Amino acid sequence: QVQLVESGGGLVQPGGSLRLSCVASGSITSINVMGWYRQAPGKQRDLVARMYSAGITNYADSVKGRFTISRDNAKNTVFLQMNGLKPEDTAVYYCNADLFAGYKRYIDLWGQGTQVTVSP
Repeated sequence: QVQLVESGGGLVQPGGSLRLSCVASGSITSINVMGWYRQAPGKQRDLVARMYSAGITNYADSVKGRFTISRDNAKNTVFLQMNGLKPEDTAVYYCNADLFAGYKRYIDLWGQGTQVTVSP
C-alpha cells in the first residue's frame, strides 16, 4: 500500500522552530514532486513548499526566508524546517506527492496531516 505518513507537528511558541517529516512508503519507484500544504480552520488548503525531483523548489511568499524544504531521496522522505514561526502559521500541514509505484502513478497523494500550533 502506498501512503504518506507525516510527523513532527506540535505546539510551539512564536519565534520557535519545528521540523516536519513525511515518508512515502510502499513500492515507490520514483517521485516527481513532494511538498507541503497547510489548511487553517475555515480556510482553503494552500501550498507551503514543494520540491521537484530535479531539486527545484517553490515556496509560498509568506514562508520565504523562514521555511526550508529538503528531501532524502534514498529514504523517500521530505522535510520542512520551519523557523521563526508565527501564530498565523497555525494550521494542519499535509504532505503531498506525485509519484510512481511500479507502473502506477499517484498524481495527488495526500498524507493524513499533522497539526502545527503556534501560540504563547
